[in-house]
Amino acid sequence: MSIRNRVLAAGGLALALTLSACGGNGGGTGTDGTTEGSGGTGGEVQGSVTVACGAMEDLCQAWTQAFTAETGIDASFVRLSSGETVARLASARSNPEFDVWHGGPVDGYGAAVEQELLAAYDSPTAADIPDNYKDPDSMWTGVYVGVLGFCSNQTVLDNLGVEVPNSWDDLLDPALRSQVSTAHPSTSGTAFTTLWTQVVRLGGEDQAFDYMRELHPNILQYTKSGTAPGQVAGRGEVAVGLVFSHDCVKYKEEGMEDLVVSFPEDGTGYEIGGVAMVAGTSNEDAAKAYIDWAISADAQNIGQTVGSYQVLTHPDANVDERMVSLDDVNLVDYDFKLAAQEKPEMTARFDEDIASAPRD
Repeated sequence: MSIRNRVLAAGGLALALTLSACGGNGGGTGTDGTTEGSGGTGGEVQGSVTVACGAMEDLCQAWTQAFTAETGIDASFVRLSSGETVARLASARSNPEFDVWHGGPVDGYGAAVEQELLAAYDSPTAADIPDNYKDPDSMWTGVYVGVLGFCSNQTVLDNLGVEVPNSWDDLLDPALRSQVSTAHPSTSGTAFTTLWTQVVRLGGEDQAFDYMRELHPNILQYTKSGTAPGQVAGRGEVAVGLVFSHDCVKYKEEGMEDLVVSFPEDGTGYEIGGVAMVAGTSNEDAAKAYIDWAISADAQNIGQTVGSYQVLTHPDANVDERMVSLDDVNLVDYDFKLAAQEKPEMTARFDEDIASAPRD
């Protein structure tokens, strides 16, 4: 079956819009690394946990510090993009350097599952999470949702005489030549979300690459990190960065006041940010304790303490007015499993057909 037919037949993973209306106070976390009342891993957990973290550095630090403070289990992290995480897990398959993967789009997790780099864990705290935010085989659990958007610098747009973009075709404006920044889908889960969004909205891989080829002259650079384009736009180096909208909100609150967020009316993709156990970890009990904790409402709420306003998946997690209203965004029917299956072939094709092409 062609990729076009598979995309159209896949049905996708439905997004629970009720998340944007949920709110409340999360449950506590026990000092033994288990969530109170959940059953958890049971008993006092020994060892430590090393996290491959796909969120922003300050959130990764806040997560691991809070986990250690609440459980007594030592936790450390390395901040990596999705592509880097999969590569590091694969290279250390026989002697894993990480115990847990936390944060970043779950189509990257799916790529790791395809290579048998993650281990199933049916966390008792995952029972609180809606089914459409969990892998059916318990390979990962979603802890937040981020929506792909345009992070624009209003001053740069004004100087160019260009309106804030509201469609993917708006990015093709010749006035935006070398004025758009996006990450590279081989290293960034955010950028692969951009690429897969084109597959879904345009009806197939060839059509997606036609669009990316047309966009290519307007790209100043393909960054390594998916969050970097927002900073590039915030510094005024480009007019538009392609990022998850919560990253743009964070940069604006941190002082990049010219930034404005908009969403393509013709449909945009989204991420489910996950947490999962690494296959072959030598710290399985500590890894399970971390996952139990990370899924909890209290742990999910930590993002707001460092200016990260993703939509949270736990029904009792807090809601903040700075979170995107999912009802107001036209989301494409994003099939994470199919995206993960196609990712290796598509990123290789992007390298060959798009990234290396001249910008004439």
